[in-house]
Amino acid sequence: MPLTPSSFLKPRLARPVAIFGGGVSGEGVWALATALGAAAKVYDAKGVEFTARAAVGHALVVVSPGFAPEHPWIARARVAGLEVLAELDFAALCWTGKIIAVTGTNGKTTLTEFLTHALRTIGRTATATGNIGHSFSQLAAETAGGTPGHFAICEVSSFQAETVRHLRADATLWINFAEDHLERHPGLESYFSAKWNLVAHTVPGSVFAGSSVQRYAEKYDRPLAPSSAVASEGQPADPRLAGTVFADYPQRENFLLAAAWWKAAGCDERALVAAARTFALARHRLAKIAEHEGVSFWNDSKATNFHAVEAALARFPEPVVLIAGGKGKGGDLAGFVHRIAPRVKHAVLIGETSAELGFHCSTFRVAHTSCATLDEAVRRAAELAAGGGNVLLSPGFASFDQFRNYEDRGDQFERLVRELGAAANFR
Repeated sequence: MPLTPSSFLKPRLARPVAIFGGGVSGEGVWALATALGAAAKVYDAKGVEFTARAAVGHALVVVSPGFAPEHPWIARARVAGLEVLAELDFAALCWTGKIIAVTGTNGKTTLTEFLTHALRTIGRTATATGNIGHSFSQLAAETAGGTPGHFAICEVSSFQAETVRHLRADATLWINFAEDHLERHPGLESYFSAKWNLVAHTVPGSVFAGSSVQRYAEKYDRPLAPSSAVASEGQPADPRLAGTVFADYPQRENFLLAAAWWKAAGCDERALVAAARTFALARHRLAKIAEHEGVSFWNDSKATNFHAVEAALARFPEPVVLIAGGKGKGGDLAGFVHRIAPRVKHAVLIGETSAELGFHCSTFRVAHTSCATLDEAVRRAAELAAGGGNVLLSPGFASFDQFRNYEDRGDQFERLVRELGAAANFR
């Protein structure tokens, strides 16, 4: 059954919806536009270009998060008088259920999946959506806008948050904040402001912010209500979480944010703890994948920023052989290397950033080796850790210089480690 367009959308759907971006978000917008009974046309850098002449045929543009706000196509659409909506806004205008927004520099996918899991264990209808790979528009299309009791647990990146205008989150859980995405945002305060826009579009009194978020909010003079503060760093061990993925940091921070919202929502915390015991992390998130000849190999390919690498290294009592590098996203590389130096036995560097990382490793006296491929890096790392120790793939950078995505990078790492083990068995 098709959705009924809202009064805001209805007049703007008389002409085909222009969709900027043909990826996951764009596909979701197409599905939702179709469910609304509207036509649509996709404009993408790899396909059809959006020109001034093309703009005449549309009244509404829905933009995928990969398009920066200053993109010339967006300016062209506005000059032509078109309504420009972020993909999250387009979905939110069609959604009748609850929206729980989850953001943060790290951990947001895990928290999104955990909240979805926990709500389902107590009989609620909940779906993980947004930046997690299942767009909010796709969810709205599939569920005809949801029902009042349907929870959309929506992972929101800074790229998505910075342009929302119509979304109204019933709660926002902002886990942490650290340097990231400076290839898009002109500075750290700009990155913070992009995420802060989500706070401004949340029901008052329903924001839950971790310790690092609170520090930056104070630094940038963005007042948070006292009720928003969640003490998420340096908390003592919780015996109830022993044996779960939340027993230790960095995952412990995710549980603390979940618990703050869970309590405010009037849910029994014992049910959340029970859900933690049956929850498993998705792949490529700091997991031990093999042990060969006394060397343990860890896959943390999801670590695409400095903060994630530092959190991973903190889990090990001794310095590790670290495989790092990839496609740069801006940021203070010197500061990053300086901070991790005491925790790195040897850095094996890959990707576009390897040369610059190598320079800073030399400056801070971190032993390092540059490798042209991940295959070479795995073999070299195994040699360096021979006799006992840990080899950690925690790149700290995007994967798109050498891989399709972080999953591809992690999959290749695991395959290479398996092959290493198979070869060792035949020696």
